[in-house]
Amino acid sequence: MKKNVILLIALTIITFVLGGIDQVDAWGGKNIRAEAQIQGCTDQNITGKAELKERWSEEGVKLVDIHLEVNGLSDGKHAFHIHETDACQPCGEAKGHFDPGPHGFSNPDGNHPFHSGDLINIESKNGKGVMETTTSRITLSPGPLSIFDEDGSAFIIHTNMDTYCPEGIVKGCAGGSRDACGSIKMKEGKDKGSKKAY
Repeated sequence: MKKNVILLIALTIITFVLGGIDQVDAWGGKNIRAEAQIQGCTDQNITGKAELKERWSEEGVKLVDIHLEVNGLSDGKHAFHIHETDACQPCGEAKGHFDPGPHGFSNPDGNHPFHSGDLINIESKNGKGVMETTTSRITLSPGPLSIFDEDGSAFIIHTNMDTYCPEGIVKGCAGGSRDACGSIKMKEGKDKGSKKAY
């Protein structure tokens, strides 16, 4: 019995140290990771990267941590959302906000801020922006909230801030035009040497 406990502890430590996509969390799930390279829609000076990690809460709910770093945005707050299609050429091809339903309504300025893909604003200062958030509205693993459905998903950063549309459908209330886009892709392999939580 004592040997089994020691072996279990040793395996848990080794698994944690190795990290990456195969890392098993304390609740038996796998920490699945994804990423997106952010590129300006018309301004190629806008670049960045978003990293996502799915994990399990203590109650068994899937949570996705998102870390975003962007350079080249105008100073101020910008809306940041997951859109319903993995397409960035042009940025309008990403379509509306990710909202799988069963009564999905992807109009950016409608049903807002209740879309599955609605996230918090990113603030840019001196051309640099960093944002971290956690959401339970999406998953990276298969299921009804997976952003890896048949047409995938993309991040969009908008020109203006998201007001969260307190007055209902008002044109542009969710950020207006699109400044940047990033196709979300499953991250392959293991992270080597990274000290970040992502």
